[in-house]
Amino acid sequence: MTTAPHIVVADSATDPDADIWFAEPEGFTPIPLDALLTPPGSPAADNLRAVLAPFLDAAPDEKARQQVIAQLAQGKLLLGALCEVGTVHCSIGLHRDDIDETGGSNGQPLLSLFTLSWRGTELAPRSVTAARAVTSAEGHTGIEYLELPCGPATLSETVLIPQAGRGLPQTPLLQIHAHLPHPDCKRLVVLTLSTTAGACRQQYRAILRHIAELVSFDNPLEPETSVAG
Repeated sequence: MTTAPHIVVADSATDPDADIWFAEPEGFTPIPLDALLTPPGSPAADNLRAVLAPFLDAAPDEKARQQVIAQLAQGKLLLGALCEVGTVHCSIGLHRDDIDETGGSNGQPLLSLFTLSWRGTELAPRSVTAARAVTSAEGHTGIEYLELPCGPATLSETVLIPQAGRGLPQTPLLQIHAHLPHPDCKRLVVLTLSTTAGACRQQYRAILRHIAELVSFDNPLEPETSVAG
């Protein structure tokens, strides 16, 4: 016996101004950008402080409380930087590691970050835009050209290593990208899945490809209309 997958439709899916629809697989939790990046002094900022108050009050001492506040502030800066370059959605992925570098399983949790960003492009056929997205920038490997239900696309990978001296672990960050040109031929959406679990490259690539296959630039929730003969 099989059971139907559990599907949750976000409120944004019914937004009349929405211009893209997509689905995330199990294991991803959306980050509420609008709630976290509220203007200081606004009612939304007051609501955010009220929500965080019990969490901060639960800190064991003032030092731990200040550390949490600093981490939250840093997180808001990072999210703000993402939004400035066109990111409109991001989610944290959490999965259990079942493939390590030795081919075994250690059962450790794996974290990833999924983002959806818009980029303006020169007016061109969608297939040309998809190709340019990976050929005009350096470092893209594993390039794959796709024909998805939403149109032409490219899949590629990049690897980033944090610069020394910035206090960040020198762990390579694998980023898998899907570039999907919009039907208006003036912009494209970039799906990116980032993780330090390089040993699970193929698994994460399959996850992003599955998300890309479900993207639609037409509202899939609108009821189909039929014309009587």
